[in-house]
Amino acid sequence: MRFLHAADVHLDSPLRGLDRYEGAPVELLRDATRQSLEKLVTLAKTERVDFVILAGDLYDGDWQDYNTGVFFVQRMRDLERAGIPVYLIRGNHDAESRITSQLTLPPNVHSFSTEQPETKTLDHLRVALHGQGFARQAEPRNLAASYPPPLANHFNIGVLHTSLDGRAEHACYAPCTVADLVARDYDYWALGHVHQRETVSAARPRIEFPGNTQGRHAREPGAKGCLLVTTSGQQVTTEFRPLDVIRWQVVPVNAAEVENFNDLLEQIQSALTTAVDDAEGRLLAARLEITCPDAVRLSAAADLPKLRAELVARFEKEVWVEKIHWPQFRQTTTATPALSDDATSELRAVLTELQTDLAETQKKITTGECEKLFRNLPAELRSLLPDGLPEIIARAEVLLQTAGQETPA
Repeated sequence: MRFLHAADVHLDSPLRGLDRYEGAPVELLRDATRQSLEKLVTLAKTERVDFVILAGDLYDGDWQDYNTGVFFVQRMRDLERAGIPVYLIRGNHDAESRITSQLTLPPNVHSFSTEQPETKTLDHLRVALHGQGFARQAEPRNLAASYPPPLANHFNIGVLHTSLDGRAEHACYAPCTVADLVARDYDYWALGHVHQRETVSAARPRIEFPGNTQGRHAREPGAKGCLLVTTSGQQVTTEFRPLDVIRWQVVPVNAAEVENFNDLLEQIQSALTTAVDDAEGRLLAARLEITCPDAVRLSAAADLPKLRAELVARFEKEVWVEKIHWPQFRQTTTATPALSDDATSELRAVLTELQTDLAETQKKITTGECEKLFRNLPAELRSLLPDGLPEIIARAEVLLQTAGQETPA
């Protein structure tokens, strides 16, 4: 028996703020979740799987219009024509209380109840699937504790949208422990909610997070897709299959020994070339983390349009540079720099203080006493902060260097 285990499609997930990124492939980014679902359907038909599991967050919230639902129904009808059933549950993003628009699902699609755990069987395969969806977004209960006992002489699968015992960057919904899942005595747990692929347990029961099917931003890097699960008796094997059409990646650039802009450019090109190869023909959405000497950083950061233009010219449509970060700044001390009487020195002291704890400075921009000021900034300035602070500081340093040269001794 073989089936696909996918989760967190987030179909038509809104990608806000793309207009702030110059040269962003907006249409491709907006269509990426649809294309990943199409690739899932194609994979299911090509591999001739027995069924497909979608473990929550098929949608990203209520639809803007019916086109989102129409697209999903059409893809499910493709699977219906291929004789492939689909079993899905609702997660926190597409909980019953959040999706007010509804379309009739094809007969091959079963959505598990949100009121109580439910069991569906495929008698010809001797498979039992147990699941319960979210009735509301915030689900504090341990749903797994109420799942029914396994059916004898069946391969038992639990389908659950959960944070398990906690995962970074994911809200705590339907919390439970691995021991809770083991106690149900199932053969496989098809989990959703966590966007990073993870094998929680390779023993019986096999417990898997497949991750989401398409990364949506730089905090979701690496290959995204689903699991092709194969069973033989009580043996279970999983094979990751990528479905993403855009590969997000944080690309470190170690250019500590470069001496000028051209050398830096060569180092960036080398790092991006490796990342492009890893993306295997997909568009690479890259966030550059560049470590280089201070003088080279100042020069490059002061003319970012030139740096971006050089990268576009070299990689054409293979790479979109989402952001450029400069994590290495000059060594600073916690002592407050001595101030002289001129404004240039005072500004240099302020910049040094900002860089002493850059992360804390970035946090303060949008919180506390600065929050009201931040909200009143023009939109084009708000879009640069707080992530763009290192570049702003670098530009200011260049201006201050020039000012210092023009200031009489």
